[in-house]
Amino acid sequence: MNDDARTNIGTPAPTPADLGSAELREQVERTRDELGRTVEALAAKADVKAQAKEKTAAFKGQAAEKAALVSEQIRETAGHAAQAVKDKTPDSLQQKTAQAAAHARESVAKAGQYAADKTPDPLLEQAGHAATAARANRTPLLAAVAAVVIFVLVRRNRGRRR
Repeated sequence: MNDDARTNIGTPAPTPADLGSAELREQVERTRDELGRTVEALAAKADVKAQAKEKTAAFKGQAAEKAALVSEQIRETAGHAAQAVKDKTPDSLQQKTAQAAAHARESVAKAGQYAADKTPDPLLEQAGHAATAARANRTPLLAAVAAVVIFVLVRRNRGRRR
């Protein structure tokens, strides 16, 4: 319903004889426009799939915000807990732990370097190819490892029963 119709309630609608052809065309165009907007509004209300998608998108956004908030709270709590443990740990123990960690890193680095120096180049090259193939085919490799582990556990259980 347009503004003219609201203000002219009770006033008889002009007849085509009273209107000129230009006015009649304009009135028809306005009516078509109103009808088009009404149809679009009804179609939007009837489009359940689009409404579901909008609600799903809104829910996903809310869930992502909540997840980020909870994640931040967990990080903050873990940081506080780590600081509390560090504050209650004696300095001498912290120094000994740091020294042991540094010594372990040095030992691992030396062992790695020794292994790399003593390993023949063709073997290093084959190991590199095997590692690349394992990374490329991770899922089948994990499935095969799981099958072998299950097989070994089943065999082990059967041996204990006898």
